[in-house]
Amino acid sequence: MSRLSSFQRLALWTTATTYLLILVGGLVRASGAGLGCPDWPRCFGGWVPPISAADLPPRFDPSQFNPTLMWTEYLNRLLGMAVGFLILTTAVLAWRHHRRDPRIVWTTIAALLLTGFQGWLGGRVVAHELAAWIVTVHLIVALVIVQMLLYVTVAAWDVRRATASAVASAGSARAKAPALRASIVVLIGLTLIQIALGTQVRGGVDAALDAGVAREAALATVGTLDFLHRDAAFVTLLGAILLTFWLVTKGSGLLIRWSWAVLGLAVLQVAVGVVMAYVSLLPAAQVGHLTLASLLLGAETVLLLLSWRESA
Repeated sequence: MSRLSSFQRLALWTTATTYLLILVGGLVRASGAGLGCPDWPRCFGGWVPPISAADLPPRFDPSQFNPTLMWTEYLNRLLGMAVGFLILTTAVLAWRHHRRDPRIVWTTIAALLLTGFQGWLGGRVVAHELAAWIVTVHLIVALVIVQMLLYVTVAAWDVRRATASAVASAGSARAKAPALRASIVVLIGLTLIQIALGTQVRGGVDAALDAGVAREAALATVGTLDFLHRDAAFVTLLGAILLTFWLVTKGSGLLIRWSWAVLGLAVLQVAVGVVMAYVSLLPAAQVGHLTLASLLLGAETVLLLLSWRESA
């Protein structure tokens, strides 16, 4: 296998760091630190957080000051800035090394523009005091950015078929490539719906906790939305099972391996969801659930891109 180019390495690092940002964002919400800095883009009126409540500007209530929550949210913002600079650098290298490949150049530029929009959305999340609908939009935009970065990474990757048998097996998949790609697109859509529903469920749980409902009883207050989220999770799992069975019987080695990754992540996500529903709503489980959903969507996206490449 040839060494990675500087662009490929940067694209991989940028994608991985964006995933880390999503994980940290989930941690921020699970810990209740979303309003640790009550203003945006500054934190308590300054570019550097205050040391103590005594250092707050007069317009801020000292009761809002919680050093742990403040630094959790502030470090999340710093990581977001780092991701923004990484995507900017990726766009510069895309123009430098792949300017003749519009797929890479324009997708990277689109990801950069969407990152700017995402930063503005972060401010709206704070302004709306973590309203569930805008938190959902904020998360979906982050996931779309990851999908764009994955597209750029795979497009820049020299995917080689290792053996002649892989080429032959790809031929059978190629014959039904449109149906395969359509199935993966449907699965991606189901996963996005499931994630959006899950974010809304989380908003309902937070509202119940703020109202004084015990943590173990908070999920029961969400009602129909929670049942829809569970149904979407099991439909997504069923889709992953059927897709894996299809590719095991008709696909190539690379597609089969990624389909197993999709199935494994779908199983883990449902398992963590069951633990949250029937055992505990601990923050660690909430962060794990969101992280698995993000990785599942990413694996589905790579599977779609590889199916496109192998059928080309």
